[in-house]
Amino acid sequence: MKTSDFSTLDAAGVDAIRESRTARLDMRSGTLQKASVLLAEDSFGPEINMRDTGKISLTIAGPSGDIQGETDRIRFNTTQSRPDFREVTYFLTATSLEEYIRLIRDGVEKYGVDPASAERWISSVEGNPGTKSDFSITSGTSTGLEVNYDLRYDGSKDVQVIIVHVNPLA
Repeated sequence: MKTSDFSTLDAAGVDAIRESRTARLDMRSGTLQKASVLLAEDSFGPEINMRDTGKISLTIAGPSGDIQGETDRIRFNTTQSRPDFREVTYFLTATSLEEYIRLIRDGVEKYGVDPASAERWISSVEGNPGTKSDFSITSGTSTGLEVNYDLRYDGSKDVQVIIVHVNPLA
């Protein structure tokens, strides 16, 4: 029986995430503990991949604010001996350069991502939209978590990707 507003990552919890297309993770303490999502300490956690069937509305509650995104894939990084996850990764997608830039600027505004780094990259790509670029913008920490936007842009493709890495502050 679920006793929290937060998602679990056991089999029933993952099924509920897929069915509701909503995931809410509790990192208000600065970490995501395996026990808090009903996983054994030696678990590596699931990968939640919607495989082109829609997106999940993801919220990660941090110590100083929420991280939110619409994603079709969530991953968890840990080791067998850690009681928590080192990283939660999710993927943002855009079907135009304008939408992609909007997602980047949203991260700058919401998470404290470095605006100068973001705008230099945006300016470079706007000048040559057919280019290919892999670039990691300096992380933001305004939520009490480290939020990194790893840009994977290829102007020759229809869908552009931002890999969002969410880590506890070191």
